[in-house]
Amino acid sequence: MMQSMKRVIIICEGQTEKEFCIDVLQPYLTSKNIQIHTPLIKKSGGGIVAWPVLKKQIENHLKSDTSAFVTSLIDYYGIYQKHEYPLWEEAQNKPIKGERMNVLEHGMSLEINEDLRYRFIPYIQLHEFEGLLFTDINVFRKNFMSHEFRDRSGFEEIFDQYTNPEDINDSTSTAPSKRLEYHIIGYNKLVYGAILAQETGLKQIRSKCPRFNNWISRIEMVNSGNDLI
Repeated sequence: MMQSMKRVIIICEGQTEKEFCIDVLQPYLTSKNIQIHTPLIKKSGGGIVAWPVLKKQIENHLKSDTSAFVTSLIDYYGIYQKHEYPLWEEAQNKPIKGERMNVLEHGMSLEINEDLRYRFIPYIQLHEFEGLLFTDINVFRKNFMSHEFRDRSGFEEIFDQYTNPEDINDSTSTAPSKRLEYHIIGYNKLVYGAILAQETGLKQIRSKCPRFNNWISRIEMVNSGNDLI
């Protein structure tokens, strides 16, 4: 007897993340008998909001669709203390950014109603969704001509410097999205983000980005019946 398709609601920070989920994640997850729905953060229509606002949306989804799982695709870049994410101070004491994300995600889980928590998969992208695009330099060589790069050699050095694209740092000038905007003339994330990710391929991204890979693995587990917390 065929297993019924599971439903996963991915609350997306913005339109770029939403397009990525539809174009790249959905085809793969469909093959795993998982259907996704990709609402934007409601209050902002996309963009970081305070944790209490996001928490309300998460719990509303969990309550309105009692068979669905809910997860998040939001960037660590742009989240500050003022956004009131649980365990914020404890997380900031972790020198390794991946461990910092683990603490914040654990805090998010603990804040969700205990009766709903088992269907929630918290995820914060380190540092930005755009970091995932730094997986394969050949994708950029294929899609952009030499004259479209402001500093092609400098751009290619980023790929050599960061074997894990998730480690590309998050200052206002060196965040992944800022690097793309600087190095590629006229770069528009809404136009190119999902296209570049699609051409890179989910398998390749997962092989280079361990936190992202772990998130996808947890989504795959919704069909296993195992505890996701």
